[in-house]
Amino acid sequence: MTWENSDTTDPHHLRRITVIWLVLSIVLDLLYWFLVGPHVPPGRMTSTAKADQFDFNVLFVIALPVLVGIWEYMAYSIFAWGSKRKGVPEPVGGPTAAGNKKTEVTWIVITSVVVLLLAAFGTFSVVTGHGSGGGEGPNPLWSPAGSVKAETAALAGTGSWAPNTGAVLPVQVIGQQWKWTYRYPTFGGFESSQLVVPNNTEIEFNVTSLDVIHSFWAYQLEVKADANPQQNNVAFTKTEQLGPFVVRCSELCGIWHGAMFNYGKVVSQSAFMTWANQTETANAANTSNLPPFAWTYVPDANGASGGYYPDGKLTPYSTVETYGSKQPGS
Repeated sequence: MTWENSDTTDPHHLRRITVIWLVLSIVLDLLYWFLVGPHVPPGRMTSTAKADQFDFNVLFVIALPVLVGIWEYMAYSIFAWGSKRKGVPEPVGGPTAAGNKKTEVTWIVITSVVVLLLAAFGTFSVVTGHGSGGGEGPNPLWSPAGSVKAETAALAGTGSWAPNTGAVLPVQVIGQQWKWTYRYPTFGGFESSQLVVPNNTEIEFNVTSLDVIHSFWAYQLEVKADANPQQNNVAFTKTEQLGPFVVRCSELCGIWHGAMFNYGKVVSQSAFMTWANQTETANAANTSNLPPFAWTYVPDANGASGGYYPDGKLTPYSTVETYGSKQPGS
């Protein structure tokens, strides 16, 4: 392939295309980075959201010049070598169309370098971000300082969380057909249908299920972890902005899967403490009827929909395990 015709009056096409491409790529990349990039989902509410937004923007800035180059070449070809233009020589015909090693080698080198750089960047982002969506699974290879201590104390019923201490706040996410509930082990283990977390705090989500497989997806927080029965999947993130967010199930879990969502919010640390203490006190009677806090639960074989209900006078399905809360007076 030859880019320049032997006719000296013919423009230097490759040079012209390169200059136009370079100018357009720089201008569009700068416009995207400063005007569009800060508003790209999922936003910047948490450390994981901010990191994923940055990664996406970097990849887009790399991809945009490729797209510009394709569109520009197509437009230039139509304008410079279109069939309707009389007297325009065929740029790729004749004996010189047999090949051009310089062009071929250049193309192979550039594309190979771009692909390898993208692979290296993607691997680096996943490793330093400790997993996509902050998810670390049931056996985290990485955890924030203090998270293991918080888990142990919470399970023992002696845990506590205080603002402005840098402590990790464990929150348990429980999925069941077809709702999400949340337990706060460092506040007496109370349960809430609304997810409230404090700002500027490292959050440790412990995700499990009471029945089938669900998937906890707090999109604006950029947190996602499967909710599997009798498994505790851990996901970490640090809140960095106040505001509301939506929690959805992203794993097909039955007929009402599409309606399995609720809302949460990131509030100030002082507002969180007020809410948590008031909710703990108001729910004390209900909390006492819940199963003791654990990282996973076995659903009640004698209840409905995997719930925790007293056996009453019904014949239990299981003769081995005792499920549910105790009967009054027992």
